[in-house]
Amino acid sequence: MSEVTARGRPLPTLSRRSKAVPFLWTSAALLTMLVLSAAVGPVHIPPLVVLKVLLARVSALGVVSDWPASYGVILNDIRLPHTALIALAGMALGGSGAAYQGLFRNPLADPYIIGVASGAGLGAVLAMTAEWPTSALGMAAVPLAAFVSALVTVAIVYGVARVGRSTPVTTLLLAGVAVGIFASALTSLIMLLSTDQLRRAISWLLGGFSLGGWGPVWASLPYLAIGLGGLILLARPLNVLQFGDEEAMQLGLDVEKLKLVIVILASLVAATAVAFSGIIGFVGLIVPHLVRMRWGPDYRRLLPLATIGGGAVLLAADAVARTVLAPRDLPVGIITAVAGAPFFLWLLRRAKQEVFW
Repeated sequence: MSEVTARGRPLPTLSRRSKAVPFLWTSAALLTMLVLSAAVGPVHIPPLVVLKVLLARVSALGVVSDWPASYGVILNDIRLPHTALIALAGMALGGSGAAYQGLFRNPLADPYIIGVASGAGLGAVLAMTAEWPTSALGMAAVPLAAFVSALVTVAIVYGVARVGRSTPVTTLLLAGVAVGIFASALTSLIMLLSTDQLRRAISWLLGGFSLGGWGPVWASLPYLAIGLGGLILLARPLNVLQFGDEEAMQLGLDVEKLKLVIVILASLVAATAVAFSGIIGFVGLIVPHLVRMRWGPDYRRLLPLATIGGGAVLLAADAVARTVLAPRDLPVGIITAVAGAPFFLWLLRRAKQEVFW
């Protein structure tokens, strides 16, 4: 029996070739943006050279190093780590956004809906104003504080939202909004009282903070692999959850356990992205929309495609952020907000008569 959507419509059955086409398109877009993003900067490096440097990292391919030594240093030590971190952040936001939209059965949900961003922002600003980066923890203090604070915030939201042994989605949403507003208010108060770190904090809150080198990339990979991998494995139960809690339980699904696992995994992924790249809006909201409109609501495709597409979209935004006022870099969150807000309004107008689920 084929699966159906929450509206009772059967999910389309595709051939193996048809199933592969969306993944080929999104993967090609991600690879293209990886190369173009690494090529952009004060020193322009031809995309073909970037591609050769990437291939040269695979020793078995035997690529000859025929580019200037300075290109290799710039790419390997500066641009490729930055590009990889941005790509991972975009993938995290796209995947977690799709998961939250499935959990809340609402296309307006985003990765920050239950206070992840507000909690992370509070932790990061506390670390900055306390000048923890000058301590033994070094520059890792800010992302560490943001990560821990985000997870603590989500734990508080989930604890507040529980009603007996169940966690109603509406209550979880309202608790997230309330706790998020409280954390944002505390963040604003701390920033007003600590004017020395105000500019740095604002830059981070707009998606302008990232550490250099490969360290942040390797540090974030385990969390993202566990979180995104787990969410993709839960794609089929997420399809069932679209029927509603009662019908999903009648079909044998442990709804409360599934909700808890989705909240933990999606929050882990979103918190990791925020901790290492700052608060970047609209990617986790827009990308799942586009994937759903183009390739349908089946979470077996939607989750991985939104993950890959999120990486490509954020890389494109980052490339614009580094060129629009060159040689000055803008926080990438400004670009996603400027492009995302009107684009989202256009999507709402275009799709208001369409069925998303």
